[in-house]
This record gives sequence, C-alpha cells and structure tokens, in this order.
Amino acid sequence: MKILYDHQIFTIQKYGGISRYFCELMGRLSQDPDIELTLALCKSRNENLRNLHLTNRGRKNNNISLCDAQESPIIQKIVHLGLPVARKIAHIGFPIIRKIAPIDVLNNLRSNQRESIRLLNKQKYDIFHPTYYDPYFLQHLQQKPFILTIYDMIHELYPDYFSPNDFTKIWKKELIGQTEAIIAISESTKNDIMKFTGVESDRISVVYLGNPLEYLDQPYRIKKNFEYPTLEKPYILFVGNRDGYKNFMFFIKSITELLKKNENLRVYCAGGGPFTHSELKIFNTLDIFSKVRYVKTNDLIMKHLYENACAFVFPSLYEGFGLPILEAFSCSCPALLSNSSSLPEVGADAACYFDPIDPESLIQSVETVISDDHYREKLIKKGLERVKLFSWENTAQATKKIYDNLLYQ
Repeated sequence: MKILYDHQIFTIQKYGGISRYFCELMGRLSQDPDIELTLALCKSRNENLRNLHLTNRGRKNNNISLCDAQESPIIQKIVHLGLPVARKIAHIGFPIIRKIAPIDVLNNLRSNQRESIRLLNKQKYDIFHPTYYDPYFLQHLQQKPFILTIYDMIHELYPDYFSPNDFTKIWKKELIGQTEAIIAISESTKNDIMKFTGVESDRISVVYLGNPLEYLDQPYRIKKNFEYPTLEKPYILFVGNRDGYKNFMFFIKSITELLKKNENLRVYCAGGGPFTHSELKIFNTLDIFSKVRYVKTNDLIMKHLYENACAFVFPSLYEGFGLPILEAFSCSCPALLSNSSSLPEVGADAACYFDPIDPESLIQSVETVISDDHYREKLIKKGLERVKLFSWENTAQATKKIYDNLLYQ
C-alpha cells in the first residue's frame, strides 16, 4: 500500500501539533513492511521533522529513508522526494500566508506545492492524505481516493478570531464534501464536524493522538550535557500560542491577585513566541511584569518545565484534542483544564477542571492544586495512568486500518 502525504503543514508550521501528528504517524507507519510512504516536500523549517530525523537516525528500510545530512537544517528528505519539476501552478493557495510570510516561506510554498502536484500527477500512490485543507490537489487526483484529518472546528465556532483572508473554513467544507473518509482526533471534534457539516457519523473515524514527549522516556534520547534554563520556583506553566481562543489574557488577569499575594509564585509561558509589546504593556499595567516569563523551548526543555511546575494550566476555550495534556501527565505535572470541548474527554478524571470564562473558578482550582499536596499527588498518579491509554503506535495502527478499509472496500 502506497500513501502520499503532501507538503502543506510542513510549509506553514515551524512548530505545532499537526506537524507533530504527521511526523509521528509517518515514523510509526514507516516500520510496516506493507506500507510505502512518500512525503511531497522539498524544503521545510519544521522542527518536528528534525525530531523525526533524530528518532530514526541510522535506521533505513525499503519504505522510508531519512537524510542524515547535517549541513542543511531546513531540509529533510523522505523517500521519493527528488527535485521539484519546474511547471506552472494553477493555484498557489494560502492567501493569508502570502500576505505575512517572509520570502523564504513563500519560496518554500511554491517549490513544495510544485513537488506535491508533480507526485500527484505521477499517480504512483494508492491513497493521498493531505496534511491541511488547501484543495489545490483535487484537480490532480485522477480518481485516486483521499482521506482527510480534521483537527478541530475552531474556524466554524469562533470565526471572529480569524482574518477574512483565512479561507480555512471554506476549504475544509469543500474537502469534507469530496473525501472518501474523515479522521477526527476526538469524539468532541467528530460531534462538531457533524453539527456544522451534516456529515453522517459512519463517515468519520475517531483516532486519538499520542504523547509528543513519548520518545524522551528512552534514556538514550536525553542529552547528558544539555543546558537547561534556570527556573525560579514555584511557577505555573502555560504552553502554546496565546492568541484569541487560547484565552491567555483571561488566565493572566484572573490570577493577578494570586501572583501578588504569593510573592514567590510566577508564570512561565512556553512556546507561542516572545511576548508582544501589547502583552508586556498589560503585564506592566497589572503590576506583574516581573512575575511572567517567556521560555524558548524544545522537547527537552518542555519536559524540564513540566517536571518542575507546580501546575500546568490550559484555559483554552476550544481544542480539537489538546496534546499538552498528555505531555503534562507524562511528566508528573498536575493539569488544570478548561471544562470545554475535547479537554474533559482527554483528561477524564486525571485533571482538575474550571470554567474558562469564570475567574473565580480558575482561581479556586489553582489555589487548590498548589496548596493541597494530597490532591496534587492524586492528580499526578491518575495522570500517569491516563497517559498510558494514548500512544502514537495506537494512532498509527488505527490509521492503517482506515487506509485498509478505504483501499479494499
């Protein structure tokens, strides 16, 4: 069985859960002798591809090979990559990226899409699995089936958080209407797909994700001389982007008084880029400027941050799955989660929940977790058990079953 993946998410994401998902999926499926994988990609700055490269260093088989070259940090080669063929592209896509992206990203987009179209036209695959929602590929499929993964329905639920130039909602609707099979990454996402599109339940398969830090459980993955950042404890950990529905400002404003009351307590923010001028201005206005820190991370630093935090807080209004939950669980970090969307589905009884629009609910949850050692230990123990139910191997095997059903039905 030959699977073709396209370039999309590896062009637009330097970090992120979706590119992590596809890297982990390809890494596991590459070990299956019945599957041959092709990633249509020429250039990428995606950090998760580096992790895929590292976790498979020196390992080759007849269905995937990873480049060991160190001289080019922005390119990873997976079977059949080759050189892009110069040809005219009818549809470039990603209009919002074209407005804001630096020139190297735009050049990567053009060359990567040329490569995707070239491989689509060669027709040497059984199933096409696009990595995002640009429908550029529809005219090149030539009756070959494609499968679509839906990560969330955030554009449909919270359209005001997105630019008018963001066509994600339109593209997604078009692809949902034409795909042969849909993967949803949670039951919550599946329900939202049916609510907004009218798709019947039997067309959607739920496939859970795994723990992004899973591979670090192997001792030889840890760099002995790695220099970790100095952390001032105790601290609460916030992970990921801080815009819009991620609800970061609600979180910060809600716990301001708690930060002032506890002079040693701090907030560390991991990922999402350095603080903006407007964020720093708000911290200053709230008089907590010195209490909120940003940390540039990689997987080793993330693990270190979780392991030393008194709590991880996830105040998001909506998530299709919520990978940081599994990261926190695996690192013995108590998780405080919004009681919305998929988060209770993933966290179950291993997390403490709060109302993401009620400051008192958040404050009460934080104070309980950081002050009650018995409750903290209970959450930690349950989290370590809960994370065992999620693995990338399970993700890969469930996805392979869907590929099989699609190909042989």
